[in-house]
Amino acid sequence: MTVRRALPQLAATALLLAGCAGQPPHDPPAGPQLPPASARLDYQLGGAYDPPDGVDIVVRDRAAASVDDLYSVCYVNGFQTQPGELEAWPDDLLLRDDDGEPVIDPDWPDEVILDTRKADEIAKVVGPWIRDCASDGFDGVEFDNLDTYTRTDGTLSRDDALDLATLLVDTAHDVGLAAGQKNAAEDAYLLRSRAGFDFAVVEECAAFEECSAYTEVYGGHVLAIEYTDNLPRPWDEVCADPETPASVVLRDRDLVTPDDPAYVFETCG
Repeated sequence: MTVRRALPQLAATALLLAGCAGQPPHDPPAGPQLPPASARLDYQLGGAYDPPDGVDIVVRDRAAASVDDLYSVCYVNGFQTQPGELEAWPDDLLLRDDDGEPVIDPDWPDEVILDTRKADEIAKVVGPWIRDCASDGFDGVEFDNLDTYTRTDGTLSRDDALDLATLLVDTAHDVGLAAGQKNAAEDAYLLRSRAGFDFAVVEECAAFEECSAYTEVYGGHVLAIEYTDNLPRPWDEVCADPETPASVVLRDRDLVTPDDPAYVFETCG
């Protein structure tokens, strides 16, 4: 289940660029650097700010800057459009219904699902974004909406998603980035074994009782986010639960910055 998305960012110029590796999953000679295991995490998709003291890993939108001296993860929505970016995508890459209308994510009415049966063409659009993440100093990249196919009444398949995911992971590895699976607990094993993902970024695994689906595949390289409006039990109990990943943060639903009264940031220990 995908819960949280990055803020709108225009990226029309990226469509003028092309290129994405299409080989089986592999690491570059030096190999990508994985997020430090069991490290303190901050999740900043709602706006970038100076991370709190003690944070070792920060996740930001691809349009934001990486953070020097911290492990920085770049957010990329690779499987459907971002708010405000619909016009930037070629019409033939948008999934359409029987009436020829774009298929909108039922949970996100300002995002259109991409036709992952056209993985090569989508990868030509997303590939430059991944390379930009690397050139901007990020260490890893997380790909959102891997499970979009589950919201298309069978039009798109898991294999379609895996084909596109493999191309995106290849591109990340080619530029030295570790590739992060975003959510999609039911596909974690396949995304690791077939697409080559290195770590996971997961939302509300404690709330949905699915944390072990990720830790059994990625061990200590699971970055977990819980939200205050859907916390299943008191935070100290979540922290004490052996099923909870060590790198877990409690955030407000809108991921606001510290100058907003709604801002929440808590970690365990």
